Amino acid sequence: MGNIDSDVLLRAYAFGVFPMAEARDDPELYWIDPEMRGILPLDAFHLPKRLKRTVRSARFEVRIDTSFRQVMLGCAETGAGREGTWINDRILELYGQLFARGHAHSVESWQDGRLVGGLYGVSLGSVFFGESMFSRETDASKVALVHLVARLIAGGYKLLDTQFVTEHLKQFGAVEIPRDIYRARLHEATLTRADFKRLPTAYGAGVAGAEAVLQVLSQTS
Repeated sequence: MGNIDSDVLLRAYAFGVFPMAEARDDPELYWIDPEMRGILPLDAFHLPKRLKRTVRSARFEVRIDTSFRQVMLGCAETGAGREGTWINDRILELYGQLFARGHAHSVESWQDGRLVGGLYGVSLGSVFFGESMFSRETDASKVALVHLVARLIAGGYKLLDTQFVTEHLKQFGAVEIPRDIYRARLHEATLTRADFKRLPTAYGAGVAGAEAVLQVLSQTS
């Protein structure tokens, strides 16, 4: 896969395939095409009550696309419960190219001027492919996920792809669907446009911004 570039990567996503590395120091990439695909239905997103209180408190300032590479590096960190990573230097380079083209985004949780969590993913048509998330403070990545879902709903997205379903994602309503059903939904969603920036970035700042995010989510529950 030495000849892969951002154009090839976008075409692969349109067909439901994505790359991963075996390890941080492994230069090779491998195409992944799961038989069962994880998705997080935007019209059935579950926001736990405790997390809702955390979002409402505005403990974290949520920023959009201000530190994309730093979010990726955070996702590549090892630590407790995170012994390895599939994000190698080639992944960093390729997704940096997608970010420069407006096809990748980061949602970042900041606290006292420090990046403490977040997530990143790829946007194509009205599909958002969630790639990875990290936390250095309790609930930092969860708050970023809540803001992401509100942003996708406001922007007219039809599909949030999580690739796989983990116990962490199940609490928000993530489910698995067969590859053929996923591909049909993917194809339909890539034919329509969505706007990741339709929700103002100020919605991540302060109590008023947090309430606006929760209001977007309440419209689908």
